[in-house]
Amino acid sequence: MKQPSDLELIALTKRYGETVAVAAIDHRFRAGRYACLLGPSGCGKSSTLRMIAGHEEVSDGAIILDNLDIAHLPPSRRGTAMMFQSYALFPHLNVRDNVAFSLRMAGVSRPEREKRAMEMLELVELQTMANRRPDQLSGGQQQRVALARALITRPQVLLLDEPLSALDPFLRIRMRAELKRLQRELGISFIHVTHGQDEALALADEIIVMNDARIEQAGPAIEIFDRPRTAFVARFMGGHNVIDLPRGSVALRSDHTTLASAGSGQVDGTITAVEYQGTHVSVTARTSGGQDMTASVPASAFFDSPRELGETVGLTWQERDAHPLSA
Repeated sequence: MKQPSDLELIALTKRYGETVAVAAIDHRFRAGRYACLLGPSGCGKSSTLRMIAGHEEVSDGAIILDNLDIAHLPPSRRGTAMMFQSYALFPHLNVRDNVAFSLRMAGVSRPEREKRAMEMLELVELQTMANRRPDQLSGGQQQRVALARALITRPQVLLLDEPLSALDPFLRIRMRAELKRLQRELGISFIHVTHGQDEALALADEIIVMNDARIEQAGPAIEIFDRPRTAFVARFMGGHNVIDLPRGSVALRSDHTTLASAGSGQVDGTITAVEYQGTHVSVTARTSGGQDMTASVPASAFFDSPRELGETVGLTWQERDAHPLSA
């Protein structure tokens, strides 16, 4: 495969009539990294991915790959490949021919395309199933066929649109590890669209959080989770309290929030919910100011000193753990 280059979006915009789906975003995807576009439905992440792939027309802006603006090139000439959410495998073709289909359309000889298809199937550990039809495969196996079909074109950037959404939770976790393994082995850029926070945190070298057609925050996964810059990012990533203090609005992780006796914490609150979550118990309390705060307490500690609904408790934290928010 060709040595990967950075992919840069410059004032990239997508309009549907009067509706702005992507609003002049700028971002550089570093070569050879796993990036996740993360956000709620309608935030613009899928439109961004489809513009990069060439499946949506760019309204304004540029997409730079290998020092070339690819925004108006056909998909086959961009140096990208896309794996669709539905996998879109041909039911009448066997696995090998599904993987080799794009090479067939490009006029590659049958011996060469079958050789390359088998190399890709070996990469995704499906070489023994080359003669099966898609309906003879599990969901996870179909996904790996779709991956092999995308990778056979030797792209610089692989684009993945909600690739795990059709899988059951157990298989989804297994396939996350498979995607990460492939990205590391191939050394190419993966750009993965998801609305799943856990998925993005598990996979991404970089997370780009989108909201209302714009990039809200971008950075390493640990930075996005530990140091959200806005209330939206803190709330969307989960696991945070967003509270108003005299010094301003802050984000405070729920596992950095502890319970204390009433009157002995920074604030008091009345317990409104208790949820057992295996290793932890999530305790939500409403303060006198009407703010809901959650403390994620180790289960062993909680059951040593259980708390009841309606009980008044103190909520406390270290000042260094309360991160100021810009908006």
